Amino acid sequence: MNLPKAARLRRRRDFLRVQQRGTRLHAGDVVVIAFPAGGRLPRIGITVSSKIGNAVVRNRVKRWVREAFRAERAGWPPVDLVVIARSATPGIGIDGVRRALASARARLGQASLDAPATPPSGGGGRP
Repeated sequence: MNLPKAARLRRRRDFLRVQQRGTRLHAGDVVVIAFPAGGRLPRIGITVSSKIGNAVVRNRVKRWVREAFRAERAGWPPVDLVVIARSATPGIGIDGVRRALASARARLGQASLDAPATPPSGGGGRP
């Protein structure tokens, strides 16, 4: 079962918008950044750095995140999400990813999505 295109962030500008203006939630071994989607269905984008492991490991982590999101997609408010895997993510398995996303979803209900995240300090990087 695939995650439809309408449920995914696919453009760089969408990722950047969420990362720059979204609410950052640290949920276990993943970081979830959420930004209001304006009444649409929830969408997800996944970032797994090459520091996490080789291609096999990175793709496995992405599959886990997609599956965890797909199973609980109806429970998410209409937000755009960027999920960033951390170095310990491959060790937690799919159940750990499910717990992390459930924790982020619960905390998202408590956090105010209207308040923008604090931009990272320091220079460099692309806009």
